[in-house]
Amino acid sequence: MNFQSLTRRFARLTTDIVVRWPRLWFLLRPVLRFQFDRLAPQWDAIRDSETAYAPYEAALERVEPPPKRALDLGTGTGGAAFALARRFPDAEVVGADVAERMIEQARRNSPDDLGDRVRFEVADASKLSYGDASFDLIGLSNMIPFFDELDRVLVPGGFLIFAFSGGAETPIYVPPERLRAELERRSFTDFAEFSTNPGTALIARKPDDP
Repeated sequence: MNFQSLTRRFARLTTDIVVRWPRLWFLLRPVLRFQFDRLAPQWDAIRDSETAYAPYEAALERVEPPPKRALDLGTGTGGAAFALARRFPDAEVVGADVAERMIEQARRNSPDDLGDRVRFEVADASKLSYGDASFDLIGLSNMIPFFDELDRVLVPGGFLIFAFSGGAETPIYVPPERLRAELERRSFTDFAEFSTNPGTALIARKPDDP
């Protein structure tokens, strides 16, 4: 078994464990971070650029009104953050990832035409440094969700997007019924699902303040 195959298996196992027991993330985080740091130089070649962000982009079409400030969480080398910035040309976009070498590569990948609207930061999704209600839109592409933190940093009325480039075959994957159950517990509404064959995505909206 090569390193890439081992990473895929460990990513699926970690996702299943952390979604059920988020407090165990601190045990698994160092290994997953090491694996993705090691993959960073070839990450863009590993992901099929023709299909990797199709479900993410399909979900972005449903976001209205356009966000002023958006977070791409688990940004990797920045592909989804760039797609988000191009879809919403007036938005400030933050790309965050726990793997430092992924962030370094994302910064090198930054296109000149996006200027300073996109910035990249090393961040742990389980404990974000951003204040409450910091973002109008949060997108996750092939990313383990930490639902309480997502709820905390999203503004009332804001949107969450969960995209999986390979659908159920994606190493980091959470089934839509589990996503809905976790979000409904936090009063999210306006769910919609997308399929781009093989990719899938789900979008949900946080309720407005009463």
